[in-house]
Amino acid sequence: IPKFMKKKKIIHLRDNCIGCNFCVEIAPGNWFMDLENGKAKLRRSEEKKSIFIAEISEPEVAANLHAARSCPAKIIKIIDEGGKEMV
Repeated sequence: IPKFMKKKKIIHLRDNCIGCNFCVEIAPGNWFMDLENGKAKLRRSEEKKSIFIAEISEPEVAANLHAARSCPAKIIKIIDEGGKEMV
């Protein structure tokens, strides 16, 4: 896959979400609260074995890095085009 086609991704380990709402407050374009179970949901995500993954554009990276760093459960990871976790 050519480098320009690869995208950064958010990985959300939703089963461990404690529903603190920080991600929703920080990056509402990517997150919302599921009122049925009180856990955050990642918009435009696909589920693979209870792990939710969504591609994000460059303008979405900063807010989601902030959300990942703010998450008390540490269940949000931002992955760069090469597959490495951004910190």
